[in-house]
Amino acid sequence: MNLNRIRNFSIIAHIDHGKSTLADRMLELTHTIEKRKMMNQVLDSMELEREKGITIKMRPVQMHYTVTAEVAGVLAAEAVQNGELDKAAQIEQGLYELNLIDTPGHIDFSYEVSRALKAVEGSILLVDATQGVQAQTLTTLRMAQDVGLTIIPVLSKVDSPLARIKEIKDEMVTLLGCKFEDILETSGKTGQGVDVLLQEIIKRVPPPKEELVNSGSFRALVFDFQYSNHKGVIVYVRVMEGSVTKNAELLFKIAGEKFYALEVGIFTPDEIPAEKLEAGQIGYIVTGIKQPGIASVGDTITMYRKPLPELAGYMTPSPVVWASVYPEDADDFELLKQALGKLSLSDSAFSYEEESSGSLGRGFRCGFLGLLHLEIITERLKREFQLTLVVATPSITYEVTLNNAAASGSQAGKKNIMVYSPSLFPDHGSVQSVREPWVTLSIITPAAYTGSIYQLLYDHEAELGDTISFGDGRSKLVIHMPLRELMRNFFDELKSISSGYASLSYEFEGMRDAEVTRMDIIVADEPVEAFTRVVAQRRVDEEANRAVDRLHAILPRQMFVTKIQAQANGRIIASRTLSALRKDVTGYLYGGDITRKMKLLEKQKKGKKKMKARGKGTVNIPHEVFLKMMKNSSNE
Repeated sequence: MNLNRIRNFSIIAHIDHGKSTLADRMLELTHTIEKRKMMNQVLDSMELEREKGITIKMRPVQMHYTVTAEVAGVLAAEAVQNGELDKAAQIEQGLYELNLIDTPGHIDFSYEVSRALKAVEGSILLVDATQGVQAQTLTTLRMAQDVGLTIIPVLSKVDSPLARIKEIKDEMVTLLGCKFEDILETSGKTGQGVDVLLQEIIKRVPPPKEELVNSGSFRALVFDFQYSNHKGVIVYVRVMEGSVTKNAELLFKIAGEKFYALEVGIFTPDEIPAEKLEAGQIGYIVTGIKQPGIASVGDTITMYRKPLPELAGYMTPSPVVWASVYPEDADDFELLKQALGKLSLSDSAFSYEEESSGSLGRGFRCGFLGLLHLEIITERLKREFQLTLVVATPSITYEVTLNNAAASGSQAGKKNIMVYSPSLFPDHGSVQSVREPWVTLSIITPAAYTGSIYQLLYDHEAELGDTISFGDGRSKLVIHMPLRELMRNFFDELKSISSGYASLSYEFEGMRDAEVTRMDIIVADEPVEAFTRVVAQRRVDEEANRAVDRLHAILPRQMFVTKIQAQANGRIIASRTLSALRKDVTGYLYGGDITRKMKLLEKQKKGKKKMKARGKGTVNIPHEVFLKMMKNSSNE
């Protein structure tokens, strides 16, 4: 395919702005998918995506669109009128290849978006005509602008009776500095404006340029990959130079691994084998490699005999939320290990390493990009691999400075340590200072809700930065907040007090001093590691009482009296006593002297005391209790 006839682009938008529906209409209009096979959210192939109504994985697809001589003339004339003579020269009549990469909209999957943006030349910025510019819109727009992409502003849902077309267009003009008439109007529901949008993509998005470094060789950027039990690793590539065919001898430049291309092809959106992939195209290469750790996003694939230098890849994502994952059945440990390995081949943004717990056995400490990312991965483990899991309370990374006595007594002799798990957080007496990650939030909200939001910010230890008015009754608040507090149900509370109108995005700003402490839950004089948490000093009493009361309510009674306690700052803060499960040993007696009953009750009491003294008084906490405690903790 001639480079002038190729257009590579993505769609970026906030959640629920009609991105997947618009992609459906494009696929219909270009006859990429037969009508009988068409369904809603066709590019969202995962069951979870359809169930939650969100895009989780980026999805490439190749479409073909024919430009008639009449349309080509109109588009070229418009480009000339705008003074874009180079674009006018690139518009011809005939068949065009349009490579779309559909991207997620949630902030937790922004790493997916960043990878997709490096594989394209243009991007559709989609804004809901009923909701306007949202916080995540600003984040993804900045990412696209940083890469230098051509931005096409588009309004969606213009057929809705609630659409505020002029107001939202004014917002986009202010945001982008574009002309009012440059903003296109579409409806994914009715298909309105989709034909015009495809023509504007051909006119506005520049064709790809081949990077000629060494004629006769081949070079492609790996922007994603997946694993197949039969084919091994399948890499998704954007070809930058040359071409590749089946059986070509190739090399992962960074990994240094040689392999043969068992198959090359394109996405329609199913994988369809092709004779070759050429410069400017987006497609896939089947590597046949089945061991993990070789393929990685951002690597460069080149000819083994004529290798070229690697391309600029991607920064490795840093996990911001940590959670320990254990199999409910210890025999499923190896199955969980294999499942995590396979998932990491389709989602390179999460990490995992083995760990063990005295109460939960062997498991894995996993790092995620956010709470939704954690939820999606654990749900996929349950559904795709039929695993029953225990997921510990999510936590973040703390930088702890030990006091001199604790530092000299530690094995490594380190004064500064990084703590990823609450159970590894040092005791109160060992800590000199603690630092924690902070985030900068952008909240866009109707002005009527700002008063309630200010109170919410105080409750979550946040600092208010700039406030910018959009002029349509909405404001943008810039907030600085501990990541720990963002995870403490902040998003749900924000949606609740704003009646769902506020939107939020965030980015990391660095580490700051923290006033936090470790809180242990002790059951029958034994600390339960899985219940250990790091909490704010100012809320330690509140958190301790809540945790003890919750456990007291759900823990089954034992054969002896059981104490449930919360300990922090070197002392017991909260305590509840769970009464013993008592068998009626006098039930068979009828009449007679009261001393007979008293003797039996005394004998029972001594038996319970002897059982506890011999170590048989250990509390067996059912997995259901762990699950309820973890679930409630994460939802506070």
